Amino acid sequence: MDKSKDITGLGQQPYRAVALGLEAIPRTLAQNCGCDVVRRLTELRAKHNQEDRENGRFFGIDGETGNIVDMRTKSIWDPLVVKSQVVKTALESSCMLLRIDDIVSGIQKRKKAESGGGPMQQAEGEGEEGFGDQRDG
Repeated sequence: MDKSKDITGLGQQPYRAVALGLEAIPRTLAQNCGCDVVRRLTELRAKHNQEDRENGRFFGIDGETGNIVDMRTKSIWDPLVVKSQVVKTALESSCMLLRIDDIVSGIQKRKKAESGGGPMQQAEGEGEEGFGDQRDG
């Protein structure tokens, strides 16, 4: 979330989306433990943003008690490789859904044009291309 504050315009939206997506993990742990979710997430953010950031980044929510604990003392390790693979998979899935949506909307446009009795009229700039073409900027 801090990285998104350094970027202006729409470029910050992907960073915010990933940050909110990653926040779902401690939120779900807190909900499953039955503790006050907002309070626990606020405490966790405070721990992560403390002056000693080197040690603060190791705090997380204990899935059994719902308390904020140092994950090193609990011997819970979440490797960077796992996190990066999760982010890559989520982004690839999102892109795939957008492609499918683009294909389905193109099929619906074609069906509407065919049901009108005439050939499909394409607006200027619209072609057979879909997601990732020149219309996306």
